Amino acid sequence: MNLSEIEKLTQEFQASRTVLIEDVAALQSVISKAKKAYLPHIRKSAERAADKHRELQEAIEASPALFQKPKTVIFHGVRVGFMKGKGEITWEDTAQVVKLIKKNFPDQVDVLIKVSESPVKTALAQLSVADLKKLGVTVTETDDQVVIKPTDSEIDKIVNAILKEDEVREAA
Repeated sequence: MNLSEIEKLTQEFQASRTVLIEDVAALQSVISKAKKAYLPHIRKSAERAADKHRELQEAIEASPALFQKPKTVIFHGVRVGFMKGKGEITWEDTAQVVKLIKKNFPDQVDVLIKVSESPVKTALAQLSVADLKKLGVTVTETDDQVVIKPTDSEIDKIVNAILKEDEVREAA
């Protein structure tokens, strides 16, 4: 193998990628046209569904006596009625809540406060291999690696997304 053969293989690879890029662009064009064609109908359908949801909610809110026992019923695959709210816990200042937990519930600190520690890879990458070994960190693949990385990464992202969708569809 010599450099001119590598150059020829690179040219063939890029030519095959050009065809792939054109195919993806054609697909994107079809998808874009389909979105434009269906979007107005989808918006109307979403509006109608939101209106019907609001109408149903108002009817249920106005009729609590119908949902005493049982509190919910299922009609047409939709559960309607009343359910105990789950509630939500929020706070403005995390540091202040932690401080007050430590002050008011010192015996429950380990249950009420989550402490998380983990190494920072980007910072560790700045250390020498010898220092990393002292920390028990293993460095792999530091030798020369083959690089085949097209410069048009946006197309790669689209292709990878399409291939991933196909894999998920096949697995299901």
